[in-house]
Amino acid sequence: MTDTTTLTPTVGAQTVDQKRLLLTAIPGPESLARQARREAAVPQGVGTVLPVFVDRMSGGIVVDVDGNQLIDLASGIAVTSVGATHPSVVGRVHDQVDRFSHTCFLVTEYDGFIEVADTLNRLTPGTHAKKTMLFSTGAEAVENAVKIARSATKRPAVITFGHAYHGRTLMTMTMTAKNAPYKDGFGPFAPEVYRAPLAYPYRWGTSPERCAQEALADLNDLVLKQIGAHNVAAIVIEPIQGEGGFIVPPPGYLAGVQAIANAHGIVFVADEVQTGIGRTGAMFASEHAGIVPDLVVTAKALGGGLPLSAVTGRAELMDAVHPGGLGGTYSGNPIACAAALGVFEAIEHDHLLERAREIGDLITRRLRAIADECPWIGEVRGIGAMQAVEFIVPGSLEPSPEATAAVAAFCHRSGVLALTCGTYGNVVRMLPPLVITDDLLDDALSVFADACRSLS
Repeated sequence: MTDTTTLTPTVGAQTVDQKRLLLTAIPGPESLARQARREAAVPQGVGTVLPVFVDRMSGGIVVDVDGNQLIDLASGIAVTSVGATHPSVVGRVHDQVDRFSHTCFLVTEYDGFIEVADTLNRLTPGTHAKKTMLFSTGAEAVENAVKIARSATKRPAVITFGHAYHGRTLMTMTMTAKNAPYKDGFGPFAPEVYRAPLAYPYRWGTSPERCAQEALADLNDLVLKQIGAHNVAAIVIEPIQGEGGFIVPPPGYLAGVQAIANAHGIVFVADEVQTGIGRTGAMFASEHAGIVPDLVVTAKALGGGLPLSAVTGRAELMDAVHPGGLGGTYSGNPIACAAALGVFEAIEHDHLLERAREIGDLITRRLRAIADECPWIGEVRGIGAMQAVEFIVPGSLEPSPEATAAVAAFCHRSGVLALTCGTYGNVVRMLPPLVITDDLLDDALSVFADACRSLS
């Protein structure tokens, strides 16, 4: 059991009390005053989950400009997994800023880039020879994984899955399943992207085993009959879907997807942007399914709050791209690399993989008890510190985005920062920082329980 009392963090010399505290309504007057300036300066296409302006963050607490202390169940969408001010990250970033902020690795090189690459080569699944290229964002890394797969196979087609989310660039927006808000009005889209049904046990209508078998049969048909295996460069899948609703595939499904890819020389790509770097209680969610992807894409938690992403893969695949074919001005920025090294240090030093599993056990236990009393909850699911609740109209499988929005709004008013997701907008997801204390997490879940009771 992790001693969560040792996880009480500091900002500078000031200790941030790890307790929920409401001094004003949410949002408060200072946040509301700033919101007017935001609306004048920032386009309306930029959404906001909760219009509060942040003064500082630490551990599991977000302190807003009105002095309210909100419990963080978002981690900046799975980014600040080791907390927003972990000393290992902050110290390394300060040291790097003092030395230099940027050179561009394509111009002159630096040790941090190589150290991050070496670490990812060592930690990603499999003992084969690997190489890593660093980028800035998750979407950029996914798109480069496609480039690498196409270069290695000399094939054009890419297969993704129902409910998938891979990013907002032209290619990754095309690979993403949900139309609004990610794709609506932004077409035409990139060619040679195909979509297979995802094994979604809760909505498949059969047993998990049957769900996996039927979904794999659909994928096999798509590969062999609709596209032609000789045309498929890559199959790209999230080991646990993120924006699509935290959908956990049934046992054997991911291994079956990889088997289809391996049988036809197709590059198997695991998009671990949201699931990777300790979130699920393993360094990579692929480990839970016992799969060894050809390419692994990471981002979000990798940079500890700074923009950093990576593609790590089999050396022969990574070397298939001609010199100069991979890169970017900010790819593997030295400050972001320093932050990533701090993230790896924090995970090891603070035993955060174990902590993620403890968080998952605590959340699952509480959520299942809440679900027993709340007919609006259709399913509780997740692995480690990546947990979710799907809301439905009682007595049916009909999604209830209205109930979901009401629960999230209740949490926000009560000082708990919760996120929604899902193709149908009917899932509340929980992504607390791995340094959150048990007491703080328990308080947040009590608020969530009250929010569910309010539905009736």
